[in-house]
Amino acid sequence: MTRRLETLAPWLAFALALAGWEAMVRLNETPPYILPAPSLVLRTLVADWDILSAALLVTLRTTLLALALASAGGLALALVFARWRWSERALFPFAVVLQVTPIIAIAPLLLVYLETEAAVLACAFIVAFFPILSNAVLGLRSADRNLVELYELYGASRWAQLRLLRLPSALPYFLGGLRIGGGLALIGAIVAEIAAGAAGKGAGLAFRIVEAGYRLNVPRMFAALTLVSLAGIAIYVAFSALSRLSLRRWHDSEA
Repeated sequence: MTRRLETLAPWLAFALALAGWEAMVRLNETPPYILPAPSLVLRTLVADWDILSAALLVTLRTTLLALALASAGGLALALVFARWRWSERALFPFAVVLQVTPIIAIAPLLLVYLETEAAVLACAFIVAFFPILSNAVLGLRSADRNLVELYELYGASRWAQLRLLRLPSALPYFLGGLRIGGGLALIGAIVAEIAAGAAGKGAGLAFRIVEAGYRLNVPRMFAALTLVSLAGIAIYVAFSALSRLSLRRWHDSEA
């Protein structure tokens, strides 16, 4: 009974929050251009589905492509760092600089040098790259030192150590980086689309939010924000499920 209540608790809390929001708007007769009720947001989402779903697909395509590039690049660079320590000392500071520089400050500069779609993709890539890289590097170094010495004692090659020991040890860290990077890639895409403004050709969800704001179409703004939130949740849930499937039989984090 307690376990079932723990499972239902988040859904009940969310439902109560929506019910309270709906009641507050109706009792205070709040105009929809100030705060729309959840029921109006849902109706707007259904009525404007053609426009918003097309924008959602564009944003998701950018997000997933940036995440794929960040995953491949982060893992490849982590392998280089693990193999040659001097390369980490030389290149890792550049990754840190990209991470600590606000993406909202980088986006306008990228729009000067790149086409709009490439600039949006680059912004999403930049914010997703560092957590994947840092987690992969940490994972590759987290292999049990006793096992590493045992492999060396038996004369295992560096390739054998990497394939049989270091990569499996790094997998939980890498998947954790993917969960973080997925949400950050979506944030980077949204920020870059906002910075692109009219140059975004009205394609992404961020542009639809800005466009609705200019027109005081607040219900559509909330509907688009709802889709952004749902997309972020879906990405996180998907990678959490991937982590459980990959680790549940052998790693304590998913036991």
